[in-house]
Amino acid sequence: MNKLQKEVDKLINEFGGYWRPFEMLAAVIEELGELSDEMLKFEKVKGEGSIEKLEEEFGDLMFALFCIANYYGIDVERALLSSIAKYRSRDKLRWQ
Repeated sequence: MNKLQKEVDKLINEFGGYWRPFEMLAAVIEELGELSDEMLKFEKVKGEGSIEKLEEEFGDLMFALFCIANYYGIDVERALLSSIAKYRSRDKLRWQ
């Protein structure tokens, strides 16, 4: 488990442990909605936003995703590197 995942795991265990999987998924969906709202504000589609608030909501979403990864024993670094390799191979001609 990487350093950031360990930090999330430590905090969650201090709080009493992980939620059930679908409760964590609901948290991801909620955080994604909050990030979306901040993006709309930042892009001046819906009010005014700030990069600080956008970063905060991005962090909240990542935290919720890391909780799911930890629960299932997924190494987020390995998962992301695998996705990068997949996109690099699959989509290499897409942007030309």
